[in-house]
Amino acid sequence: MCLKWLQVYSQRMFFARKSAPVPAVSESAALDRLRDLSRKNKVVKNMIGQGFYECIVPPVILRNVLENPMWYTPYTPYQAEISQGRLESLLNFQTMVAGLTKMDYANASLLDHATASAEAMYLCFSHHRQKRNTFFVSKDAFATTVEMVKTRAAPLNINIVVGDVNELDLTNPDLSGILVQSPDMKGEIHDFAAIFAKAKEHGVVCCCGTDLLADTLIKAPGDMGADVVVGSAQRLGTPLGYGGPHAGIFAFRDEFKRITPGRIVGISRDSSGEMSIRMALQTREQHIKRERATSNICTAQALLANMNAFYGVYHGPEGMKQLATQIHSLTKVLAVGLESLGIKLINKTYFDTITFALPNAAEYAKGCEARGINVFVNKTDDMVSISVDETTTETHIKTLLEEAGMPSVNVPALSKVADTATPIPSHLARTSTFMQEAVFSSYQSETELMRYIQRLQRKDYGLTHGMIPLGSCTMKLNPAASMRPLTWPEFNSIHPYAPAHQTQGYHEMLTELEKWLCDVTGMAACSLQPNSGANGEYTGLRAIQAYHESKGDKGRKVCLIPTSAHGTNPASAVLAGLKVVTVKCTDDGRVDMADFESKCKKHAKELSCLMITYPSTYGLCDQDISRMTSLVHEHGGQCYIDGANFNAVAGFSGPAFIGGDVMHLNLHKTFSIPHGGGGPGAGPIVVRQHLAPFLPNSAYDPSVGGKSSFGQVSQAAYGSASILTIPYTLFQMLGTQGVKTCTAYAVLNRQLPQEAAGTAL
Repeated sequence: MCLKWLQVYSQRMFFARKSAPVPAVSESAALDRLRDLSRKNKVVKNMIGQGFYECIVPPVILRNVLENPMWYTPYTPYQAEISQGRLESLLNFQTMVAGLTKMDYANASLLDHATASAEAMYLCFSHHRQKRNTFFVSKDAFATTVEMVKTRAAPLNINIVVGDVNELDLTNPDLSGILVQSPDMKGEIHDFAAIFAKAKEHGVVCCCGTDLLADTLIKAPGDMGADVVVGSAQRLGTPLGYGGPHAGIFAFRDEFKRITPGRIVGISRDSSGEMSIRMALQTREQHIKRERATSNICTAQALLANMNAFYGVYHGPEGMKQLATQIHSLTKVLAVGLESLGIKLINKTYFDTITFALPNAAEYAKGCEARGINVFVNKTDDMVSISVDETTTETHIKTLLEEAGMPSVNVPALSKVADTATPIPSHLARTSTFMQEAVFSSYQSETELMRYIQRLQRKDYGLTHGMIPLGSCTMKLNPAASMRPLTWPEFNSIHPYAPAHQTQGYHEMLTELEKWLCDVTGMAACSLQPNSGANGEYTGLRAIQAYHESKGDKGRKVCLIPTSAHGTNPASAVLAGLKVVTVKCTDDGRVDMADFESKCKKHAKELSCLMITYPSTYGLCDQDISRMTSLVHEHGGQCYIDGANFNAVAGFSGPAFIGGDVMHLNLHKTFSIPHGGGGPGAGPIVVRQHLAPFLPNSAYDPSVGGKSSFGQVSQAAYGSASILTIPYTLFQMLGTQGVKTCTAYAVLNRQLPQEAAGTAL
């Protein structure tokens, strides 16, 4: 019966275009191809900084967490009874972040630093019930932060002011919040206590970007009076990975906990009175709030947050402070060496980054690169920034000074001079304690940490035990072969702002992956930048709006969303500046066509798009889908297809064959990126040709997006680039026919009747 049903199902589908089939290859051949590409990337010492730093991943964490299917295959911890291990680890992450930033709470990670900054803006806007419409961002924040906040503010008509916080009018009654950063993009550290105090007198929410390792030595944002703290935990044991995935941080004061984005893990007691851990507040709140949600965050970087948590557990507060001191000491040596050459530092205070002006900045950077070191050059003002990290050695410092013109570098002599320098003045030094909880002093040998990791994992349920038939986030095989390139330095040691000639292998791989994703969906162009499914939703809707605006249709703001849609859809639409109009569904799960046609006609002049999940969250491929998309097009709208459940149609159908204009693909579902206990994810979008000019770009690589891009949606140009090696490897091993076979098995395993009201999956 199942085979017959699949044949009927296949005949009903719109088949993919006749592109050249991709042959399947063996695991060894697929890895050989990746190895060939990896050799085209150049691994050098990266001292670029700007939010991304080299670090050492302790082998005990690398082997027992990142490479362990008991940590990378479990599903999101909505079922606390089978998630106590990873929930405890995420609680450790929150505790570590809250302690280092000196805040009341932290969530269980966001997508990256830039995204967290945009979420801080949303929080300020929501806190004032959308009655204060101006948000300030310091000009000294990372460029990606500034651009992300601008991008996210535009559809909500929030006025973004970028400038010097010392010149800001904090009495402005329209000012909802401010975002500053310490250490800032030039490395300068600040005490914002007076500014925060004055801002709060006028009801302004104070947000501060920070560096967790720096917070072990410098005054914590919470000690300055910050309300919200954002940043990244990347340097705490997560490889660079060409920009991701990395766990973003979001810490906050108690009064903001109800409007905070993401997951918050908490402790309670179960029915027998025993202590248990659960998600106290969770991202799925948007399923309840829908168009009233204040955030569309769904995926958290849980696997990376767990790695960061174990890094903190392993090092403890004293170990973290020792690492920071080592980094700071080498930075001082570099600084006094440059100053002895007559080079004037732009920043007089610093932790790990120094900035200086050079008339031949580009030549200096080329010289350093030739000697195996990347530094950062701000091309607009010939300023060089150099960031020291835990992998930096005295040899690296010597090389940098020699390239600057020092003929004979005497590091011990420079160290003696550096010991007298005080780039962290006493009023900027940290005095408060952090990470005093027992967990951060109990597992600081490899043996003890390994036992702790193993003890936690035994409390969880993953694909190592069996299938998890939960929700729309479908489970699937994560081939071990496709996971191997994650640990290759040619992929995980590349800085996102490395010169293009150092990343040729990455670009060749990413270009091929884009082509394959276009082929399997029938679409014309692809953006790999969105680093989660919900982020992909937002990106696709913004591309649609940019298209309408390019035609002068600025009044098209209505988004039709059936009740069967994925829960993040209404939230994404609202954040994209759209008005959600809900379409009814019939008792058998299909879209109510009478209601749909009525609302298309009613909103014809203001119709932006249809946003429909296909197959739906009810598990149906609605047979009226082509009729729906045609009606929307007739009324001037565009059609967004949510591809969360694309694994049910891949190879048999796709958005191009049902009238879709844009679709996001959850690579952490259909194409084998593991769930990681709640992330990482990847949510690239594919679009028809007319939407290609509006794909997202990047602050440091504008060529990534379309010619009329609406902005950027992730901190790095290619989002979570390092995990894109996983679907790339999968495509090679499956080939065109293999993708279809996987879909056939997914459908057959449901064993549903061949005839239903909709085409049931």
